[in-house]
Amino acid sequence: MAMSVMPTSKTATVDGRSPAAAVSAVGLRKSYGDKTVLDGIDLLIPAGSVFALLGPNGAGKTTTVQILSTLVPADGGQAQVAGCDLATSPQAVRAAIGVTGQFSAVDGLITGEENMYLMADLHHLPKQEGRRVAAELLERFDLTDAARKPASTYSGGMKRRLDIAMTLVGSPRIIFLDEPTTGLDPRSRHTMWRIIRELVTGGVTVFLTTQYLEEADELADRIAVLNDGKIAAEGTADELKRLVPGGHVRLRFTDPAAYRSAALALGEATGDDEALALQIPSDGSQRELRSILDWLDSAGIEADELTVHTPDLDDVFFALTAGTGTPDQPKEAVR
Repeated sequence: MAMSVMPTSKTATVDGRSPAAAVSAVGLRKSYGDKTVLDGIDLLIPAGSVFALLGPNGAGKTTTVQILSTLVPADGGQAQVAGCDLATSPQAVRAAIGVTGQFSAVDGLITGEENMYLMADLHHLPKQEGRRVAAELLERFDLTDAARKPASTYSGGMKRRLDIAMTLVGSPRIIFLDEPTTGLDPRSRHTMWRIIRELVTGGVTVFLTTQYLEEADELADRIAVLNDGKIAAEGTADELKRLVPGGHVRLRFTDPAAYRSAALALGEATGDDEALALQIPSDGSQRELRSILDWLDSAGIEADELTVHTPDLDDVFFALTAGTGTPDQPKEAVR
């Protein structure tokens, strides 16, 4: 489906005028040979929020994470992470962030507890302090009983929990989670969602890339869709859904006379005579809902049921990335 959608994001700044921004970038560019991966993207992510980056396989999601976490340099543009400039203060950026990739950094040859101690040593924590932090995090992530077992014996969900626990040893203010639930079963995925929500409640900012559209819908305060090296659109899940046509309000009646009166008055509505239901094109906004309710009230017509139907993130994704591929793996249905 071909369509033109204008981005909804605000202009990002890196000049100190956005002190509440955990991550900000202007004109971020990256190429590998003659392949342009990022073609001047802008980002502005408030502190203490969850930001999700979606895009087809190969769109540049992981490259974006690698640049913002100082793992690879950008070819152009400016960016600040935790108030520190990527180009001039990479060490300060590294001290403020944690990174968990789609492939676990857990060492399976040692125990979960030893993995935690190793991270504490890497962060130069005093021995006693490192032991205390490790014990607290293992308990927080429900890994105490398995702490002295080799990590190779852990399930996929346990390894992911240990991976994030290890990331938190340094008390990062910003965590980059690059497809953290890939390959997990639904129960483990929901456990990870709970953990991510708890992190944000504690003031941590989460930058999430995911192949599961449901995950972005459930977790993210704001979502950006990356396509052909550019941000195709950015906003809340509801804002993005309103960019795609197909939304409607459904009115259902039990009184046939009320149904016929409403059908005659609402010429743009599509009727279902058998179900006594009308479908009215709508973006689901509060203004449009109020208009419909005010009209029903003024006409003295009472609908027994009003439901709002909006396109889901599946529709948004395929509309914005038409002809450029699909999510990395089959996604789950967005509820």
